Amino acid sequence: MDKGKLFSGLAIMLGLIIMGSMLPKAVEKYRSYDRTVNVKGLCEKEVKADRVIWPIVYRVMANDIQSIYDQTDANNAAIMGFLQEGGINPSEISVSVPQISDKFANEYGDNDRAFRYIAKNIITVYTSDVDTVLALMGKQSELLKKGIVTGGANQWENPVEFKYEGLNDIKPQMIEEATENARAAAKKFAKDSGSRLGKIKTANQGTFTIENRDSNTPYIKKVRVVTSVTYYLKN
Repeated sequence: MDKGKLFSGLAIMLGLIIMGSMLPKAVEKYRSYDRTVNVKGLCEKEVKADRVIWPIVYRVMANDIQSIYDQTDANNAAIMGFLQEGGINPSEISVSVPQISDKFANEYGDNDRAFRYIAKNIITVYTSDVDTVLALMGKQSELLKKGIVTGGANQWENPVEFKYEGLNDIKPQMIEEATENARAAAKKFAKDSGSRLGKIKTANQGTFTIENRDSNTPYIKKVRVVTSVTYYLKN
């Protein structure tokens, strides 16, 4: 027999034996990459609104246009004084053009009203001084004493808006906390299943949401984020 062929055959056989012994471990290691756990981590934080849009709505009624404008000018001056004396900067106040309706010009309207003209007026405060606005909102009776009735039957058209614009300042901390909560949940799952937690396979930051904490305190906001993380599991 050719010794070269013999040694070649032995080498091939030895290689196959070694490969066969390593194959189960390779398969086991490959399958381990399929063992994962997906967990979610929640982080919630309550913050105070840092911006407010406050539309002060009032109406005046008269039977001639000049009286409408005279009442509007007087009321605007009174409201501006009320706001500035309360601490609002004039640059944070805007006055809209009156919206005047003529009941005689509407052929389908009810012409039995006491006044021909009705003007809707809006003075808007746009400021980051939320505390000052909250204080002034509690003092609107001072305007009522001057004959100025603010608000109206339909508050849905011109609601007070409280906003939170400092999200970027708290984002990193909230994401870190949500991720830590997700990892804690994954560790608990791994322990209960007799495994160890491996590296992160995928991670999704999730979407931040900002809502009113409740309907009575719209100036308190609840910021929420949910992260979704998939971990590998190891034996």
